[in-house]
Amino acid sequence: MAKKSNKNVMKIYDGQNNELMTVRKLEKDGHDLLITGKIFGAMPMKARLTPQEARAAFKVMDFKTLLFLVTLLFRPSTKLDD
Repeated sequence: MAKKSNKNVMKIYDGQNNELMTVRKLEKDGHDLLITGKIFGAMPMKARLTPQEARAAFKVMDFKTLLFLVTLLFRPSTKLDD
């Protein structure tokens, strides 16, 4: 059986670098962000981020973390062992 390409996915890891979640799609749904993927590589899920909850995210981070988040896209990648 051919292995699916992981080129167009985003992975989120836990504190021990184990795969926690694979995000396959981020899309606009009305005023919300719809997140489609799998949890623990097996359980399909669709999550919704509302504008209210997105604003709440900024309230739980300090200024240094906000700056880090802005620069995250421009930082070099770190290789995780598969």
